Amino acid sequence: MHPKYSVLQKVRNGKKTYGVTPHIPGGFIKADDMIKIGEIAKKYNGSLKITSGQRIAILGLEADDVPKVWEELGMEPGVKSHLSVKNVEMCPASFCKRAKQNSLKLGMKINEIYHGMEMPNRTKIAVAGCRNACTSVYSKDFGVIGDHDGYMITAGGSGGFHPRVADVVAKDLSEENALTMLDTVINYYKNEAQEGEKMSFFIDRIGVEKLRKDIMELFKNIM
Repeated sequence: MHPKYSVLQKVRNGKKTYGVTPHIPGGFIKADDMIKIGEIAKKYNGSLKITSGQRIAILGLEADDVPKVWEELGMEPGVKSHLSVKNVEMCPASFCKRAKQNSLKLGMKINEIYHGMEMPNRTKIAVAGCRNACTSVYSKDFGVIGDHDGYMITAGGSGGFHPRVADVVAKDLSEENALTMLDTVINYYKNEAQEGEKMSFFIDRIGVEKLRKDIMELFKNIM
């Protein structure tokens, strides 16, 4: 199962080892699945790493063991393509006293819709229940932030070699409208961006005012 969804993790003295990363929506995992991951890692002499994308990677695997690990895990891969929605990060929201909205419920919906979806470039989405934005929303391609009066939608954040703070596209949205607005922005990017163009570069090319104008027109037509 999913033998191709592995990463060449290390080459040392000519020996290659691999890592696999199963999908764990929002970083929430059942105790039985946590135990299973640990037991499989132990069986195949793998090392466990909690990733920045709220997943658990099994590292240090032999190439021949990768298909066996996927088969025994019985879980979906965390990353299906380098040109796709890589992950949807979520804060604990309903478990946090600072949350202004139950963004966890919304985040799980977003994960169901977008995780693994093909994109012009690798894409990250973050969801947070308050403006503390502890999932680093402003450094993600798309973001949803809960506030007193509803949700904000952000776009164009990036870390790495070309860091960029995301722009606020819309605010004071209901949960339903936030989901619709996010879908509008994502599809606009999919339809208009060049192949290989990250959302941050796309906004820098067309300008944030044009993005907001076009998105609002599309959103009004949908509503």
